[in-house]
Amino acid sequence: MDLTAFLIDLFLLLAAAVLVGELTSRLGQTALVGQLLVGVVLGPTLLGPYLGLSTSTPGFSGIQFLATFFILVMAGLEVSIEEIYATGLSSGLLGGAVFVGPFLLAALTLPFLLPGLPPLTSLFVALTLSITALPVMGVMLREFGLSRSKLGRVLMNTAVLNELAAVTVFAVLLRLGTGSGFVAAAIAVVSVAVFLTTVLSAHMALRALRATRAWERLRRNFRRTWRSREAGFAVLMVMALGSALYSQYLGLTFLVGAFYAGLLITPESAGPRSHRSISQVFDAMTWGFFIPLFFAFVGLGMNLRLLAGAPADLALFGGIVALAILGKVGVGALVARLQRWATPQAMAIGFFVSSRGAVELAMAVILLQSGIFSPRLYTIVAAVGLITTIVAPIGAAYFGGPRLDRRGSGIVGWKAGAPPLPLTGAEVPPDP
Repeated sequence: MDLTAFLIDLFLLLAAAVLVGELTSRLGQTALVGQLLVGVVLGPTLLGPYLGLSTSTPGFSGIQFLATFFILVMAGLEVSIEEIYATGLSSGLLGGAVFVGPFLLAALTLPFLLPGLPPLTSLFVALTLSITALPVMGVMLREFGLSRSKLGRVLMNTAVLNELAAVTVFAVLLRLGTGSGFVAAAIAVVSVAVFLTTVLSAHMALRALRATRAWERLRRNFRRTWRSREAGFAVLMVMALGSALYSQYLGLTFLVGAFYAGLLITPESAGPRSHRSISQVFDAMTWGFFIPLFFAFVGLGMNLRLLAGAPADLALFGGIVALAILGKVGVGALVARLQRWATPQAMAIGFFVSSRGAVELAMAVILLQSGIFSPRLYTIVAAVGLITTIVAPIGAAYFGGPRLDRRGSGIVGWKAGAPPLPLTGAEVPPDP
């Protein structure tokens, strides 16, 4: 590929994604909505045949891999294992319910909506419909002024548990895709168990070291003697790539290893100052470069013309969107009501957990590249993610009670009957 043409295409895609993402943010949506729309407009749906932009070119394929890798590490960095330990039964039940409920509902319904689809592929689609986006959740809670509230803390913990479950199930299903029958299932379970045991052992070892003076001395010596700039970030990259390589070797794809590598880097293991420095560098690279390009690439890979060929296709797509929204909203609101949240707050929880984002789209990209998803199925999954991400904040504001001030200043009121939210004073995982 001509280098000048590649740079022009990259400039066009990144500039458009950044500008349109900023525009959609000012309109009350998350930036990823605009970034996805940029890819749709510049892709085969509209302008692609004239511009020649495609994610199949070697340059774009390499950047898409790096973007997927960075996003999964970032998702792991936003997860605090200590926070999970302190989550409590209510958040644990909510997090489990809004994953298991929609997953089972979709798994039972999709064979009727998509007849002829292989059972394993149906389970992958069901998995993408059951994920709650942790980064998108953080953005929405920040824009609604709920980050430090009791409701915000419950929702962040719910998203954390949801993504942990989703990544683990994805690893099992992906390993199952390498064979069939009991032997393949046993190999899948053993592979995931070996990987998770390794991660848990590393985490427990770090916890044990943190309790000793030797760990603190080791950290101080590292900061004093290691002269390379941003050495902590370099060590994180080596760890993340090693973990990704390990999970890839086990047949679980690099995505799983990247996510769990980020999870092991905590303020306790790296030190608060080093962790803050690493996170700042990582966030700047990921949010400023890789995330806009990643979502633009996702949109670029979509071809909505595949869904516009017949009324039956549009009806099918509408049914999957309804399944994606109603499954999450219904289960989330029901469990929240059983936990004695007021009805408006329960509805807000249902809509908040219905948002999709980076992780399931990263999974869809992997599945498309591996041939498990067809271009049509990939387009359906990506379009569902786009629509649900648009609907989630609108539904939470309209049905749930918290209304976003046009100036973005947060809550301006609750519907009648909703008690005020007590501030916990406890920090939730950092907003993206």
